[in-house]
Amino acid sequence: MELADPGPDAFRSLIPPVPARVNKIHEMVNGIWTAFCFSLPAFPIQKELHGTEPKCTNMDEGACVGMENSKKWGIMSRAVVITLLLLVPRTVIDFYGFDVVPINTVVGAFISGAIFTIAIIFTGTFTDFKESEKVGGDLAASLKALYNDSRVLPLADETPARVFRAHVRDLHRTMQTCFSENTWNLPDINREMDKINNDIRILSYLNVAPPLIAKLRNELGMLDKMTNRIEVIIRTDFIPAAYALAEVATGSVILLLLFIKMDPYLEGIIIFAVVCSMLIGLLLLIRDMDNPFEIGSNTYADVDLETLNYLTTYFDEQDAGMENVRAGNTEQKQ
Repeated sequence: MELADPGPDAFRSLIPPVPARVNKIHEMVNGIWTAFCFSLPAFPIQKELHGTEPKCTNMDEGACVGMENSKKWGIMSRAVVITLLLLVPRTVIDFYGFDVVPINTVVGAFISGAIFTIAIIFTGTFTDFKESEKVGGDLAASLKALYNDSRVLPLADETPARVFRAHVRDLHRTMQTCFSENTWNLPDINREMDKINNDIRILSYLNVAPPLIAKLRNELGMLDKMTNRIEVIIRTDFIPAAYALAEVATGSVILLLLFIKMDPYLEGIIIFAVVCSMLIGLLLLIRDMDNPFEIGSNTYADVDLETLNYLTTYFDEQDAGMENVRAGNTEQKQ
């Protein structure tokens, strides 16, 4: 007696069905991975995941160099890492069905109000940051003016002018040290400025024209004003109560988003990751912008002081040129 072939459907019926929770876990894993890919910039994720740098072409070489700059993506990368950590409790809450807060107009108004509060605080810190961007160029211009004005003084003996230029260089060196060490030592800077002030007093005793003395005093006064302004920016926080309000608003929005019911799950995870990363990134940026003169690998919103640093090369070139002229004049006299 021949047995009938049961066919593949008969064996498929013997396989137990996959539990619904297993499918949900698979969907959650895919959602977290998708949110991770959406949150990270294209070039940094390529470097982190594959260990390779993106290759630049002739057309986009400048854009590629800018993307590789850590200061551009540093804050965003930290925000994404924090967001990925927050995805863990969000996944657990969704898995056990604790996401019971519905999306309504009240929730939307609350999130909008928190973002508006952070935007106001960001505007206040951004104003100080834009003002600080001018400091490097203004300091360099005043120091350069003092240095060059000492070269045109009608003096029979060049010794007072050389001492004056040496003290200008000492002031410049002290400022560079303060910026590089992230410690704005105003007493040291004032002592160097006092030396320059004494040099100006000596020049006035040597009967230098009053307009030249007035110009030197004006430049020194501008330097004094800018150094005091830097001291105020570094040591003064932008309304600590406003920072506390921004942190509470960000924390409240994130806590609310953890329990909001968003279906389908994949779209909800993407929305959660984007909103959290933007809020956290803005909060970190505001904190970093509060001290724009803080230089280091862990800071990302710093003012450009390259113009001030270039003065070292400029002073060296000018000193070498004047030394060559002085040596040539000595040879001619001999």
